[in-house]
Amino acid sequence: MKELPKCEEYCPNCETVEKIKAALPDEDDLYDLADLLRIFGDSTRVRILYVLFDGEVCVCDIADALGMTLSAISHQLRILKSARLIKFRRDGKTVYYSLADDHVKTILGMGMEHIKEKKQ
Repeated sequence: MKELPKCEEYCPNCETVEKIKAALPDEDDLYDLADLLRIFGDSTRVRILYVLFDGEVCVCDIADALGMTLSAISHQLRILKSARLIKFRRDGKTVYYSLADDHVKTILGMGMEHIKEKKQ
């Protein structure tokens, strides 16, 4: 296997590279972040998160609002719950879902702002 050249041989800013390397998050954290961002890669899940943007909604109302089956919504809710993007509470037989915290709102809001900026 051919050895890669040393930084000094091809990079005039070795100090910069070292600072970048030192500032990179831990590999496991980057993997977890990539996993989280994959959750946002499904438009159905993003639509569900937007339904929950302003507060609690039961699964029946989510399904009705999105024109989907309860089964399809429940499947996506399990994924969102396992990613800790949503939370739930029971009231008798009814389960209400909501966004887990303001971080989820921030992610959605910044993403939408970025999309709208690109369209201008």
